[in-house]
Amino acid sequence: MRIDVVGRHIQITDPIREHAESKGSKLVKYFDKVQQITFTIFDPDTKGDFKVEVVVDVEHHDDFVSHAVGDDLYGTIDMATQKVSRQLTDYKEKLKLGHRG
Repeated sequence: MRIDVVGRHIQITDPIREHAESKGSKLVKYFDKVQQITFTIFDPDTKGDFKVEVVVDVEHHDDFVSHAVGDDLYGTIDMATQKVSRQLTDYKEKLKLGHRG
């Protein structure tokens, strides 16, 4: 599994990269067919809010995408990761249930 951390008009420092990679590596426990995770971090807008997009590429399904906006970069990364983990959990449950429902 590959984890990319990309900055758009913002410098990605080692602590930011390590935080995103540690959060991304935990997504495998929600769905084990994760192939690639891409964190895109956008520079703060005029209000000082960071924007984070997480794209998770999995086998045999379209990419899962989540967005989060917040004034704390690390908290925003956490929010976006929580959203995509919920998507992965819901998809895994849907696969388990099959055509029963």
